[in-house]
Amino acid sequence: MNFDLIVVGGGLAGAALAVALRRTPLKVALIETAAPVMPLELDQRVYAYSPASIRFLEELGVWQHLQRERLQAVSEMRIFGDAGGALRFSAYDSGLPELAWIGESSRIHGELWESLKRQHNVTVFCPATPASLECTSDSATLGLADGRRLHARLIVGADGRESWVRKQAGIDAHISPYNERGVVANLSCTQPHRAIASQWFRDDGILAWLPLPGNRISMVWSAPDALADELMELDDGAFCERVADAGARHLGAFELITPRAAFPLRLMRVSTVVQARLALIGDAAHAIHPLSGHGINLGFQDARALAGVLSKVPAWRDIGELSILRAYARERAEEPFLMQNLTHGLNRLFVPRNPFLSALRNLGMNLTGRLPVVTNALTRYAVNGRF
Repeated sequence: MNFDLIVVGGGLAGAALAVALRRTPLKVALIETAAPVMPLELDQRVYAYSPASIRFLEELGVWQHLQRERLQAVSEMRIFGDAGGALRFSAYDSGLPELAWIGESSRIHGELWESLKRQHNVTVFCPATPASLECTSDSATLGLADGRRLHARLIVGADGRESWVRKQAGIDAHISPYNERGVVANLSCTQPHRAIASQWFRDDGILAWLPLPGNRISMVWSAPDALADELMELDDGAFCERVADAGARHLGAFELITPRAAFPLRLMRVSTVVQARLALIGDAAHAIHPLSGHGINLGFQDARALAGVLSKVPAWRDIGELSILRAYARERAEEPFLMQNLTHGLNRLFVPRNPFLSALRNLGMNLTGRLPVVTNALTRYAVNGRF
């Protein structure tokens, strides 16, 4: 079977890329092991979607179909240091309607797949597992575990941090483990969050509370491995008490509404995101510390940029040519690099328990907070991916 491009991985980034190519003449194959499942209750996985990502989802016709009662705008972000430092980012002060929207992963994932079902130029292979990859000077061949062979001019790896495509292509990935895990849970609270997100740089990790619709929050605690084990072993009541205490109980008492989960945290940089006949997007191309809440937004902007490059290629050109794919790599060079180094630097800055460093970093937070031009510029970059 012949296609123009094959997207391996039908997660948020891969599905978004396929939908973004809906108005092109390109014939697309999407490979995924399992279709997304839409839970009836609150999804355990929640993301913060930046305004830039929302504009992209609006262009895809996805955002308009989401239930607004399952989305929560963030009007303000408050960050607290470990020794009196504080920063405040305000949508109002920066002339923005909101800093981000908090929403369930499954809702957007499901809408993307609904779009794929109606898309004339996409063939979805699901369930399907890739088994072999061969690239030559003029084509690429993907072999599936069931024996089918798909041919295309371009292979896109959108298959996550453990990317099979990246490994088959021989692209090096440098992984720096943080020896931390992200403990996540959704909780109800007795006090209103007022659309404010909060984050604490603590002696025992980085704690974030993201507002959800109603008196509910999504919690992410980037904790050292030993503490993560402890948090996962606590009974529900003790866990809720621990989380409430860690945030000075400013949202009152908590009650767990979804099961807890924990995942290892690491920084991943790849040697290249493109080579002849192949491109990487999303978590296959980069991994960052979750303290910025920006990971999924990088993936969406990868999809937007690659779709933009491919849609402009004349019919007589080969979309798998390295010179074409390098245009995508150049467009996506800045934002992932800056976000990786910013999040990594902040994580490393707050790990040492040195009193001098503690005073210095908290002073830096307070000084930054007193310079509106700086905080507004940082806010604009965080929401738009550019200053």
